[in-house]
Amino acid sequence: MRSATVLLGNYLIGLREGLEAALVVSILIAYLVRTGNRGALAPVWAGIGLAVALSAGFGIALSAASSDMQFKTQELFGGTLSIVAVGLVTWMVFWMRKAARGIKAELEGRLEGALDVGPFALAVVAFMAVGREGLETALFLWTNISNSTEDSTQPIIGAVLGLVTAIVLGYLLYRGGLKLNLKAFFTWTGGALIVVAAGVFGYGFHDLQEAGVLPGLNAVVLEPATFFAEFGRAGQWAQTIFQGVLNVTPKITWLQLTMWVAYVVPVMYLFLRPARARAVGADRERAPAKS
Repeated sequence: MRSATVLLGNYLIGLREGLEAALVVSILIAYLVRTGNRGALAPVWAGIGLAVALSAGFGIALSAASSDMQFKTQELFGGTLSIVAVGLVTWMVFWMRKAARGIKAELEGRLEGALDVGPFALAVVAFMAVGREGLETALFLWTNISNSTEDSTQPIIGAVLGLVTAIVLGYLLYRGGLKLNLKAFFTWTGGALIVVAAGVFGYGFHDLQEAGVLPGLNAVVLEPATFFAEFGRAGQWAQTIFQGVLNVTPKITWLQLTMWVAYVVPVMYLFLRPARARAVGADRERAPAKS
């Protein structure tokens, strides 16, 4: 069960991030096909391939660099990158919600200008559009996988399955065989990703405590295994879900808990607030005027 929740969390990351990249690719390819520029597909695919290779290489380089470090240096490295990754993913979640409607026009505008310049410009547009998503995905997946207490194959399998699903959905959207409410999709997955990011954020500060940079490593507020053991078999299930979904350590420090709350409460509020505000405004407009 714990493995399933770890796999699900990384599946969500791979799906959410992968679908964004798949949408970008489908927009680029559809525009070239629609405008009769099939000959320009080769440099675009070259740029996309280079972006994917760079993202994969970035993830491999992070793993190789961290494996050669001593424990405290590794924790400092991992903790710092965890916090950076959460910052990038948080920016991406808000940016995608805001830019989802205009991203097609923006990409097509860049591609139209690149067509006038030449093949190299087309490759650069594709590389930049996909590379940003790929590097963010590689960094966030690496931090989530490196923080996992499970066998590393479980989170990797989850991430790969998510990316494969995203590619299939992107292809179906491109072919017109699937109608997906992207606004609702990115809202629900964005909220879930914020919860996952909160766990990575708290874990990052826990790593900095283990590195000796921050104090309070022994100031433990909760040990999930001890707490849930009092509830018998049901407690084991609850512990698995708790640690898998929230991505917390076996020993949760006060600082880790504080930073988890300090992240998830304001970020989730800001992410969901616009939708609630529009609903309130609509209710007021429908309300009968007082005489």
